[in-house]
Amino acid sequence: MTVLPAPAVPAGLRRFTAPAPPRPERCTLCGTEVADGAHRHLVDSAKRELACACVACAMLFENAGAAGGRFRTVPDRYLSDPAHTVDDSAWEVLQIPVGVAFFFRNAALDRLVALYPSPAGATESELDPRTWQQVLGRTRLAAELRPDVEALLMRRGRDGHACFLVPIDVCYELVGRMRLHWQGFDGGAEARAALAGFFAEVARRARPLRGEEPR
Repeated sequence: MTVLPAPAVPAGLRRFTAPAPPRPERCTLCGTEVADGAHRHLVDSAKRELACACVACAMLFENAGAAGGRFRTVPDRYLSDPAHTVDDSAWEVLQIPVGVAFFFRNAALDRLVALYPSPAGATESELDPRTWQQVLGRTRLAAELRPDVEALLMRRGRDGHACFLVPIDVCYELVGRMRLHWQGFDGGAEARAALAGFFAEVARRARPLRGEEPR
C-alpha cells in the first residue's frame, strides 16, 4: 500500500480539509471569482491535480481532446446499477482494509487506480487487473467510467453495500471530510456520521443506469 501525497486541493474543497474559513474561490485559468453555484472542477492529468474553474472555462474542456487533453472537465453525473450487488466476498478479493474505496482509470498510466480515505489522505492500494475484472467488471458502471474524471465509489456498511459512479472530485471531497473529522483508531462517531450523510446524498443524486449513456 502507498500513502499518496494529498492532492493540491482547490478552493472549493478546502472547507473539508481545514477548519479555517475558505478563501474566495477563483477560476484557475482566468482568475475570475467563482460563486458556489457556478463552481466546476478540471482534472490536470499531467499533475494529477484538481483545479477550480468557472463555467465558461469548464465548457472549453468538456471534449476529451481539447487543449491536447491535459485538462478534462469533471462531469456532474451520479449513476447506480440496480442489477449489480456488492457483497462481503468482493471486499475479501479487493483486500482493502477499510469500508470505503474508489476506483478510477488513469489515462496516462493506462491502468486502474484504487484509493481509500485514511487519516493521512488518499491511500493507494495495488489492484491486479484480474481483481478489477472479478469484482468491478460485474457492473455496467465499469464500462461507463470516463478516465481521470469519474470513479466507482464503493462502501461496505452494516446496513448494506453500495456502488456508485460519481465525479472524481466528490471522492476527494470525501477524503477531505474524513481527514477533518477523523478521531482515534476507527475514525470516531463524528467521522461515521459524516460518512453516512455523504453516502445518503450520493444515493439521493444517483439515477439508475438503464440504457446506453451518452459519452
